[in-house]
Amino acid sequence: MAIYTKTGDHGETSLANGQRVSKTDARIEAYGTVDELNSWIGALSASITRSELLSADGAAVAKQLETIQNKLFNLGASLSCAPGEWITEEDVRCLEQWIDTMQSVVPPMRAFVLPAGGETVTRCHICRTVCRRAERRMTELENCSQTDMQYINRLSDYLFVLARFVGHKMQEKEKNWQKM
Repeated sequence: MAIYTKTGDHGETSLANGQRVSKTDARIEAYGTVDELNSWIGALSASITRSELLSADGAAVAKQLETIQNKLFNLGASLSCAPGEWITEEDVRCLEQWIDTMQSVVPPMRAFVLPAGGETVTRCHICRTVCRRAERRMTELENCSQTDMQYINRLSDYLFVLARFVGHKMQEKEKNWQKM
């Protein structure tokens, strides 16, 4: 099977339902940003896997990130108008459970936290900001599933808490925002 189809040579592409749209269409922007997020999460996962300080926690987080990457492919299918239910309320609850587990370990926040730290923490924050952009792109869509919106919103929360969790486990001091 050839990787190239030549059907996009004139600035159009097909949605999963066969509809042809411009490559600048809001729906393409939305699932393209989700795809970008998925790639960044792959880089984050590689960073976590290399981190010896996380040990068993790192293995659990790497498994969570693999699950999230698969769910992001599901989300992309949903955003590209593929028929079926791709993201479920159970997927949202799963993220919430992971967030709650990590939150029980990290100290309470007392200030806004700068998106800074070591390589792995910084990658968490990059993923979080790309996730927020995907969410903004999704809000521009007509008929975007409420569950899809909940999932992407909760995922950005997960990534923020993951940054704090990783930093805590790696004994990195958080940098708090200071008005200057």
